[in-house]
Amino acid sequence: MANTPQPGTRERIVSAASLLMQRQGYEGTGIKQVAQEAQATLGSVYHFFPGGKQALGVAAVQHAGQEFADLLSTTLSQEADPAKAITACARALATHLRESEWTDGCPISATALETTGRVPDIEQAAAQAFQHWQDLVADTLREAGLPNDDAHDLALTVISTLEGAELTAQVSKSETPLLVAGEHLARLINSYKE
Repeated sequence: MANTPQPGTRERIVSAASLLMQRQGYEGTGIKQVAQEAQATLGSVYHFFPGGKQALGVAAVQHAGQEFADLLSTTLSQEADPAKAITACARALATHLRESEWTDGCPISATALETTGRVPDIEQAAAQAFQHWQDLVADTLREAGLPNDDAHDLALTVISTLEGAELTAQVSKSETPLLVAGEHLARLINSYKE
């Protein structure tokens, strides 16, 4: 059995910052807390992120955005029918949220909301993550034969709806908002295929 390589110090720092920012937001996450969570020295954090908290915040948002993109890609690729794929994605998000005891919702929403208009680099990283997620959904819809404009608009609707449903599910501690959103998104997608 091959040994799985342990993440390096930089990766541990970024991962810890990403998780803490997901749960506490950008303002609620301190550099010392990140270092402690990552089992790294404060000097290591500043070594890898000489730009301080803002530079670390950008890396954490990029990391979280890619983690969610990976989950989205995996879920979307498991179903040939895009409507079923979106329903499966909503179910996967609901399961993940429940298993985290309702603490791990959207990996970047808290940070995005706190930094919009105040921290342009983090705002840009969050916007790029949302766009990447939309592109993944749009690609799935185009591959299923939807015209480019419809695929683009539906992808925006899918991501926006899932984001809102995930927040509602987290606050209400219920999978229902995500499951219902997934069902209705599937109906919407199917209406374009008729």
